[in-house]
Amino acid sequence: MRAKGMGAIVYITEVSPVKALEAYMDGFEVLPMSKAARIGEIFITVTGCKDVLRKEHFQVMKDGAILCNSGHFNVEIDIDELEKMAYKKEKVRHETVGYKLKDGRTLFLLGEGRLINLASAEGHPPQVMDLSFANQALSALYLKNKGKELQKKVYSVPEEIDNEIARLKLKTLNIEIDKLTKEQEKYLSSWQEGT
Repeated sequence: MRAKGMGAIVYITEVSPVKALEAYMDGFEVLPMSKAARIGEIFITVTGCKDVLRKEHFQVMKDGAILCNSGHFNVEIDIDELEKMAYKKEKVRHETVGYKLKDGRTLFLLGEGRLINLASAEGHPPQVMDLSFANQALSALYLKNKGKELQKKVYSVPEEIDNEIARLKLKTLNIEIDKLTKEQEKYLSSWQEGT
């Protein structure tokens, strides 16, 4: 969604009919990897499965295609096959290796095929970390205050904590939002009005 929002044409490949339909309903074009491999320029795997990008895909990718993984261990991209196909390999920049193929094309692998946000990043951006730490701190405070009332099980972070963190973050960004009127609150908490 972010790439699309920045003007990229985003194609989705999928094995789940439900996820494919969701992607389509979100406005993305859905097609098999055999077709996407021919037209894509940047490939990001986020599946949790192995061999998502493999030999038959590498064989038809455009010169200069960029490959990275953001979903699982370094098994989503068949790196062994890419190594076999390449006659030369060179580090072109930090965490970027170019695989020169016999037909003259070069495919670029980022972060050794490992989770790109961990392997090639320099840590998470502060915009993510402050939210994460706030969530952890307020959740710890919640446990301190209500822990004796809770059962021994996994709980989701209470909605009021998420709302408070979001409210505070929006305030620091100077973003204002609307508030419900008393009539709207009354309407949403009942079922008596409307058809």
